[in-house]
Amino acid sequence: MEHDESIRLEPVATVVGGRAEPFDDDWNTEQAVIRIDGSRFGPDSLAGLDAFSHLEVVYLFHLVDPAEVHTSARRPRGNPEWPPVGIFAQRAKNRPNRLGVSRCRLLAVDGLDLHVRGLDAIEGTPVLDVKPYMAEFGPQGETTQPAWASELMRAYY
Repeated sequence: MEHDESIRLEPVATVVGGRAEPFDDDWNTEQAVIRIDGSRFGPDSLAGLDAFSHLEVVYLFHLVDPAEVHTSARRPRGNPEWPPVGIFAQRAKNRPNRLGVSRCRLLAVDGLDLHVRGLDAIEGTPVLDVKPYMAEFGPQGETTQPAWASELMRAYY
């Protein structure tokens, strides 16, 4: 039996508003709308979502050229002060499958529009999934990360 390794995903929504160009830092100042695809979903698909303060959003880095995907170690943001780390030890956008994951604040649910703040995706981004953030899905126990990661994230949100 032959195994088909391709995966076909259809966006469930699109980012409307917010930044038009991707650039790092200050994402917490950005407000945008995640517009759910009305041809596939009705407002009942969002029933109860307004009871949550935050969302987890899975999206496609649609402007990344697949030829620009990195698979080997490199210095995050090209910073010579930081060590070379593999693509799976960082959250860069030029990654295999070009998938992004973001947690953002849900400001309001209006019909099929999710008004959010702090979503680090840009205008026109295809959204593959939206989930409510539940504290119990956060890390269990103490978390650790290298100093360069804390430095990189200092002004991100």
